[in-house]
Amino acid sequence: MEIAFVSANKLHIELEKKREGLLPKILAKLTEKSSKFITTMLVGNNVALVIYSYFMGQLLMDWFQLMLPTNIVFVNYLLNDLNLLTQTIISTLLILVTAEFLPKTIFRIYANETLKIFVIPAYVFYILFYGVTWVITKISDFFLYTFFRIKENETKTEFSKEELGNYISEQLDGGSDEDKIDSEIQIFQNALEFHKVKSREIMVPRTEIMAIDIHQSVAELKKVFINTGLSKILVYKNSLDDILGYVNAFELFKNPRSIKSILLPVEFVPESMIINDVLNNLMKKRKSIAVVVDEYGGTSGIITVEDVVEELFGEIEDEHDSQELLEEKINESEFKLSARLEVDYLNEEYSLNIPKEEAYETLGGFIINHTETIPEQEEVLEIDRFHIKILKVSATKIDALYLKVIDKAE
Repeated sequence: MEIAFVSANKLHIELEKKREGLLPKILAKLTEKSSKFITTMLVGNNVALVIYSYFMGQLLMDWFQLMLPTNIVFVNYLLNDLNLLTQTIISTLLILVTAEFLPKTIFRIYANETLKIFVIPAYVFYILFYGVTWVITKISDFFLYTFFRIKENETKTEFSKEELGNYISEQLDGGSDEDKIDSEIQIFQNALEFHKVKSREIMVPRTEIMAIDIHQSVAELKKVFINTGLSKILVYKNSLDDILGYVNAFELFKNPRSIKSILLPVEFVPESMIINDVLNNLMKKRKSIAVVVDEYGGTSGIITVEDVVEELFGEIEDEHDSQELLEEKINESEFKLSARLEVDYLNEEYSLNIPKEEAYETLGGFIINHTETIPEQEEVLEIDRFHIKILKVSATKIDALYLKVIDKAE
């Protein structure tokens, strides 16, 4: 039980203690002072070992004498001349398997469950050994305070971010697929994972960036604003790998003579930067857009404050989301999908269980990661448990595809 208590999620224990009923009250009493609970379990464990050693040794030897052929010299030698050694070896092996390795492994894996199941037997032993436990705890407290100036009653229960995340994951995994996840729970989970998400995972990719060369005229810039409906346009020199800044549509009211005269500086962030740091950087410098660059300094994409906020609160309609992505569910196992859809989204929405790797974020990336080339239009592929037909493709990317989930046994 002490292994279950130490391994159990502390937040789970505290929340269980708040519930109504007999078991939560007993659990609250047991864990009121963790040192007393653990001491009780250790005392009980040692008492059980002493009783086992006293009775089981001779019982085993009597049983072996009945079951084994004592007329054999070697067997007779083990059961008589080496009686104590034989008892010790056999008893130790049984204790290691049945009282140490096996139960502690089970209690460590299923800590939360076993703690609730055995809470009443544990409380019985807690009462039986209360006197001994009290004496041992007082002696322990004395030494802790004398040598380390630590008072047991001064320790406070603290919950780590991992424990909080594990508890929320358990609650989400515990529900059925049909259950709708509460939006507040989802936001909470997103917040816990916020520090793990990198810029490259949420950026608008290079192929979808709308930009204009600095040598073009203001009239051409106006046309781009009108045609795209965007409020900000990136400005580059010769190629997208040399981004100079961006222009805000409101700057056109100043009747500028050239794009350069209304050019605003833009932030640059690496692909590997955590979006929490990106958001802090943008807020500190009062910017709303940043260019994501790869390890060679080339432009990988762009990231906006809206993109970062979406990681917390879910999809937010903005100027970069005007393009509708193909997402058609034909039946439970067949889909027509845009290759731009993210693997995480598809797994969450349709339970497709597409393998996730660091090398890709989208469905198109998943396919190219396996084929190592851009497939031809109408090409049919089988990747893992998926039958895929390419519906639309360009020279540089996959646009749309048909996907069918197949059974490996078929």
